[in-house]
Amino acid sequence: MPLNGIQQVSSIKINQNPYQKLEVNQTKTSFANVLQGYLQQVDQTVKQASNLSVLAATGQIENIHDVTIASQKAKIALELTVTVRDKAVEAYHEMMRMQI
Repeated sequence: MPLNGIQQVSSIKINQNPYQKLEVNQTKTSFANVLQGYLQQVDQTVKQASNLSVLAATGQIENIHDVTIASQKAKIALELTVTVRDKAVEAYHEMMRMQI
């Protein structure tokens, strides 16, 4: 029921701390698992582009746009992977040059 144009919100409790931590059931993933998942996706993208290219070469595919799009996705994924690898190696070398 509106009270002076404002509806009451029943989910807010009077003495509730809005900054309290809430337990959320989230699965914790490690950096290695995230990296492995990304690399598997890149590998799958490259394999898909390769398979579509073979189908296009044998004349079994009608829409060449799908082949072009898959090839560009694979190219961008590989470029991103190489860039991330280069940055990680650069960061490692920088840490190795640090004096303790």
